[in-house]
Amino acid sequence: MSVPATIPIAHDPDHRTATIGRYADGQFLATVTYAFPEGYRPDDGWEQHKRLYAVLHTFDAAGRYRDSEIWCAGTWAGGAELAEAHAHLDKLLAGVPGRTLGDIAVRPFRRAVDGVVFGLIVEDDDWVELYPDRLGFGEPWDGSYDT
Repeated sequence: MSVPATIPIAHDPDHRTATIGRYADGQFLATVTYAFPEGYRPDDGWEQHKRLYAVLHTFDAAGRYRDSEIWCAGTWAGGAELAEAHAHLDKLLAGVPGRTLGDIAVRPFRRAVDGVVFGLIVEDDDWVELYPDRLGFGEPWDGSYDT
């Protein structure tokens, strides 16, 4: 089975898809995640390259990508705090009108910020990966993910 046009992502309130759902103008996917710039291979000094982000992606009702708000809380070496990133994500979500948590179905997309790839990217004929979160989606395309 090939990759569907829209990828179902199941809302899981206790895990990594806890902050996804619908809003007045479409759908959203929000997360706090660590990331390295594209192509970076961890070695000595990795702490200066590992960044913490609060991310809000928005989509229209049909799942077409609209925009992203991506905020860097700092680096591992700089003492980036998860609490600060989650607080910023809460502020982003507070600005989403008519927000309700739940399952979504969105189309693949790609955006790069600070050399970091963000997106839902088709990896091959039967696999899609959410970056930089590294959540993988595949058959039976029921919204469940692998890490």
